[in-house]
Amino acid sequence: MSKSVLDGKVILAVDDEPDVLTILEEEIKRACPHCGFEKAAIYETAVEMMKTRYYDAVILDIMGVRGFDLLELAVSRNFRTARLTAHAPSAEALKQSREMGARAYLPKEKLGEVVPFQEDVLTYMSICPGGSASLKK
Repeated sequence: MSKSVLDGKVILAVDDEPDVLTILEEEIKRACPHCGFEKAAIYETAVEMMKTRYYDAVILDIMGVRGFDLLELAVSRNFRTARLTAHAPSAEALKQSREMGARAYLPKEKLGEVVPFQEDVLTYMSICPGGSASLKK
């Protein structure tokens, strides 16, 4: 297994579906056991975590857990933030997310691709913070 850019990084995932959080954690920890992974299923927990800890990347559900409020907080803390969505996001939701500072989104049907997705987010957003990443195919 080659070294991942995720090694030593800490990722926070926020989603109101526990099974989504479990899949994200399993995928990330399997591929990169030296990556920290934290999760929150409710808004209040996510806010507390984001206010008191540093994250190299944050994955936020678009619709659940007051996703736009959490996006605003994540961006204000300079966390590289990607959006997660179960449905094809509306053009308005994508536009609003981008304008608020999200630079990537991952459809939930692509959860098995979260590791290369997060590696791209960390790699390309480090080089050019205004860049975008997407696994929408």
